[in-house]
Amino acid sequence: MHYRTYILKNFGDERGGLIPFEMDHNAPFEVRRAFYIFDTKPDTLRGAHANRASQFVMVAVAGSCTVHIDNGRGEKSSVTLDRPDLALWLDKMIWKKMVDFSPGAILLVLSNEKYDETEYVRNYEEYVAIRRCE
Repeated sequence: MHYRTYILKNFGDERGGLIPFEMDHNAPFEVRRAFYIFDTKPDTLRGAHANRASQFVMVAVAGSCTVHIDNGRGEKSSVTLDRPDLALWLDKMIWKKMVDFSPGAILLVLSNEKYDETEYVRNYEEYVAIRRCE
């Protein structure tokens, strides 16, 4: 499956933490979009889609959440993001669902692509059919 977790280098000191994102250092692509998800209500599902072109790096900069990952070919996994130095990279065409947001959780998401609604696959059955044909 095309995902991996990795630890981000913390350059902080006695004043607190500092984690930069730099292309070819800890961001595996040129960041063209950044957004964050916050104030997520209990039992709320976020994501539930795949992207034809976008890759993502996700970091829970506050609190925690779980990311369910599915490659559409029977491989499934879950990653809990619960510390600000733990990053999750997801390749394009990976189905993702974010759940179990803790109170006060903030999920930072970086992408290699600008937002384009046409590259989203929001129907799971369609997603599985596309993956079978690849």
